[in-house]
Amino acid sequence: MGGIFGVFNLSSDNNPETDCVMDLYYGTDYHSHLGTRRAGLAVKNSGGFQRYIKDITTAQFRSKFESEIHNMHGNKGIGVISDYDDQPLIISSRLGVFVIVTVGRINNIEELSKDLLKKGAHFSEMHGGEINPTELVATIISQGESFKDGIKMVQESIDGSCTMLILTEEGIYAARDKLGRTPLIIGEKPSSYAITMETCAFPTLGYKITKYLGPGEVFYISNEGLEQLIPPGEKMQICSFLWVYFGYPASNYENINVETVRYKCGCYLAKNDDVEIDLVAGIPDSGIAHGLGYANEAKVPFKRPFVKYTPTWARSFLP
Repeated sequence: MGGIFGVFNLSSDNNPETDCVMDLYYGTDYHSHLGTRRAGLAVKNSGGFQRYIKDITTAQFRSKFESEIHNMHGNKGIGVISDYDDQPLIISSRLGVFVIVTVGRINNIEELSKDLLKKGAHFSEMHGGEINPTELVATIISQGESFKDGIKMVQESIDGSCTMLILTEEGIYAARDKLGRTPLIIGEKPSSYAITMETCAFPTLGYKITKYLGPGEVFYISNEGLEQLIPPGEKMQICSFLWVYFGYPASNYENINVETVRYKCGCYLAKNDDVEIDLVAGIPDSGIAHGLGYANEAKVPFKRPFVKYTPTWARSFLP
């Protein structure tokens, strides 16, 4: 799956470069359950773009970046937890230098890459002989007359989905995939905006939800505030598995809480189940709310026959 997070701190005459690194660090960490391969952070400051990419297959995100964040500074940045490819990527293009992170799945990546190669494009971020999907998206964007135009080209050309954040010299573009498969939410606190997939990242960092982006909706965040570039489409195909399994219990998608959905799923299962049972158990971690909903509706004991053992396991969804 993967997860992305971004922060933009408004500049002022008294403090032209209010640092965003700690919010970026912790906000990105709140997406760690969505990927186990790669992670990255990038910020923009007066010296240019700073970026770090780390392998997180054997250690948590925070332990990999806790020393690097002390070398980073800037008033805007983006982060990613990736299930596969190296990100963020720094791209030099006719639109200027920008940094990009993506989450999604491109089913026609081979077809698109062949077409781009015929037009003279090249790809450098190869992993196991395969083209990095984020670089493919960046290449398509770079063909546009503007970032807005390039993002539209991506959404119209790919078969699948692509949600992205683009960090530029002046701001951040936040674009939800065309059919809204993955969520994207903007939050706000005094003098600062944040963009997240998991709303559980907001409360501890002090952000309040401002906007749930609709399918295909695009916003630009700058010192001028929020600007809608592309309105939401009418068709929605969000991944319901976010509520059922992938998503974090404290998060909301489309203003619907994950834990509540799981609890209700268990209740409905109990209402339509005529099997005689002795007890109900949730398989950690997403199954607990389902089990509690079932047990409370069916009036049977909820117990814990399964305990997850993690001390010697590498990072995994299924220890």
